[in-house]
Amino acid sequence: MNLRRCVFGLVFAVVVGPFAAPILAQDQATVYRVPVTGVIELGMAPYIERSIEEALQAGAVALILDIDTPGGRVDAAERISDALRDAGLPVYAMVNRRAFSAGALIALSTLRVYMRPGSVMGAVTPVDGAGQKAPEKIVSAMRSEMRALAEARGLDPSVAAAMVDEDVAIEGIVEAGKLLTLTTEEAVAIGYAVEISELDALLADLGHANATVVTTEVNWAERIVRFLSHPAVAPFLLSLGFLGLIAEIKTPSFGMAGAAGVLSLSLFFGSHLIVGLAGLEDVLMFGAGILLLGVEVLVIPGFGLFGIAGILAVLGGLYMSLLGSYPTMPDFTQAGMVLTTSALLVLVSVWVLMRTLPRSARLARSGIFLKQRTDRAIGYESAEVRTDLVGHEGTAITHLRPSGTALFGDQRIDVVSESEWIAEGTAVRVISAEGYRHIVRAVLKVGAEKHAAGEDS
Repeated sequence: MNLRRCVFGLVFAVVVGPFAAPILAQDQATVYRVPVTGVIELGMAPYIERSIEEALQAGAVALILDIDTPGGRVDAAERISDALRDAGLPVYAMVNRRAFSAGALIALSTLRVYMRPGSVMGAVTPVDGAGQKAPEKIVSAMRSEMRALAEARGLDPSVAAAMVDEDVAIEGIVEAGKLLTLTTEEAVAIGYAVEISELDALLADLGHANATVVTTEVNWAERIVRFLSHPAVAPFLLSLGFLGLIAEIKTPSFGMAGAAGVLSLSLFFGSHLIVGLAGLEDVLMFGAGILLLGVEVLVIPGFGLFGIAGILAVLGGLYMSLLGSYPTMPDFTQAGMVLTTSALLVLVSVWVLMRTLPRSARLARSGIFLKQRTDRAIGYESAEVRTDLVGHEGTAITHLRPSGTALFGDQRIDVVSESEWIAEGTAVRVISAEGYRHIVRAVLKVGAEKHAAGEDS
């Protein structure tokens, strides 16, 4: 009996063993680790949103943010905070050295904050580009946001408020006039964090000591979006877009120039929509401006109200798409610089193209540009203007119905009858010369009248 069991066990191990190992591996828990390092900028929000979606699809039991950041944009941090609170799976924060400003907001948006020894968290006061405290309106919004996050986790909301506003005093923790930044020991003492030595200790505390850790990275699409939305790249996209549209207006049908212009503007607005700088209202304002300019150029003669409104709408849509939700003074300045640079690039490009393209031998051979000018100064005219013929008489050598040719002395001149049909051989007199049109009237000679009367008798 024992021999039969041994043989059966050996056969089972050989045959089923290779298939059983993957099954056990699939049952092992998976934890996603998302590095949050460097400055918090708008391109980080799509990256974290994508990481959460991947963790959900993989059936991960938890997602851990590995935070080491000096802070960054408030609007980016708020978008990340919203994504974390609506994640659909447990999210935890591991402060790995520092979580200042927007980093603290992100950390408090998770279910629990873990801090390594020697780490710090706090200093959430919004500042402008010059390092000065933001207006009270923005500070108040951030203070309330931090209090709400603390209350949702059952923590003392006044501690979170003290990280934002130095006027908040907490006995034994921070005095008035001092902005609160917590060390690991201080955060643990008031229940704001749990101290851990490393990631493995955090996993053990969560009950997933043997979990498989998957670390996410920024993918190629997110890198492209960050590149296209960079302030140094945006002016070139706008310039190419407008140059393409200008060239398309000057051509009879839609071609490569128009396609390049539409593609450039689509890349500009698409990248800014993804990172959160632009909103749908900005795109609609820009589109309305283009429509108004099209009506002004193609329908209404001259330049008036539609043209002015179109220009203002286009500039307004572009400017707003460069600001984001909580713009500071440097954001306004940067948006102005992007638009100014784009306008200069368009003007310089148009000037260079107008100077160089007409000289291209290839374009001249193709017939797009004329190699020679039909200029009066070099002897080319559609017809000679002969004001000296006014009052002179000649003979129609063709029927004038009403245009034809008359002979004045030994010169053949193209003429036009004043009103009536004039037969060939009739004497005519030039009564006016309007540009190349020489207008004539029939002249009936006295002798010819008598001769005609004698023949009739």
